[in-house]
Amino acid sequence: MKLTPSLEAMYTHDTTKAGVAQRRAQEIAFAPVVFQVSRLMIKYGILEMLQNRKDGATEAEIAAQCGISRYAAKVLLEASLSIGTVIVDGDNYKLTKTGWFLLNDESTRADLDFNHDVNYLGLFYLDEALEQGKPAGLKVFGEWPTIYEALSSLPDQVKKSWFGFDHFYSDNSFKEALEMIFDKAEKPVRKLLDVGGNTGRWAMQCVGHNKDVNVTIMDLPQQIGMMREQTAGKDGADRIHGFPGNLLDENTKFPTEHFDVIWMSQFLDCFSEEQIVSILRRAAESMDADTRIYIMETFWDRQKYETAAYVLTLTSIYFTALANGNSKMYHSDDMARLVEEAGLEVEALHDNLGLGHSIMVCRKK
Repeated sequence: MKLTPSLEAMYTHDTTKAGVAQRRAQEIAFAPVVFQVSRLMIKYGILEMLQNRKDGATEAEIAAQCGISRYAAKVLLEASLSIGTVIVDGDNYKLTKTGWFLLNDESTRADLDFNHDVNYLGLFYLDEALEQGKPAGLKVFGEWPTIYEALSSLPDQVKKSWFGFDHFYSDNSFKEALEMIFDKAEKPVRKLLDVGGNTGRWAMQCVGHNKDVNVTIMDLPQQIGMMREQTAGKDGADRIHGFPGNLLDENTKFPTEHFDVIWMSQFLDCFSEEQIVSILRRAAESMDADTRIYIMETFWDRQKYETAAYVLTLTSIYFTALANGNSKMYHSDDMARLVEEAGLEVEALHDNLGLGHSIMVCRKK
């Protein structure tokens, strides 16, 4: 298995001492408790208070300022000592570096909200999802075949955290991706097909960056409706078009008109290997020699830092339990193999865009 140096150092050798290993095992056993305690330390403003108090604060001061009982403050603070988000100095509690990151790191906050609002209840059914190959955990919100049909109907807070997670990671790579497609391409890009374009955020970036491009979004009818609502009245919206279709249906064909670029951002990770081949094969049928497919994904094996790979491999479990039951965050070698099976070839692979994205550029064989 090919890995970056930082991943290889951690994933190919076990040098953990017994005491540390035992502690990690207990951290796993109590992981749901650690998660909820830490979430509430943020919700009640305890971590923020300690951040603003250089000398720390007593249990009584924390309870009074945060509007919780002494009992609530005591159990949360004592648990947080063991978790490592606070330390004690006499009678005062102080924030640790871990607590600071939990409070201030944007990716950590997006992940925390996503896991609480979207994943937490559904993960109880992970074994069922693995055994059935279906998103068994999605039933905590209702009866849909995948989360994508459910998005427009999910509770507001769940929807907010889902889109917050999705947009945080994609938005951080948009600038570099736009430059790659429009500013560094050998030929001008006038027509772009955005497959799985969702609410139109990328399409709006495209029409804002290039005054000549027309973007067609290919997505589920529900998503096309949401896109029209989100883009209505905005500059460039007249150059954004919709092409509704269910790509899980093998009879759904790609538009027959010529596109310079077919864009798939954080899209193929929503499908199984067999479905990816089917989608790419149908995309290939619509391509000519000048068309390029840009696949932007966070391949877990190409991450510069191990923490990013940790987030990605665990995000795969969301796909298993709630999204669709059969997809994941892919290894780049697996994606390249699927590209080949679909009648395409990888022309280039660009790494380290935004927060760990890669762009795989593909052409027709």
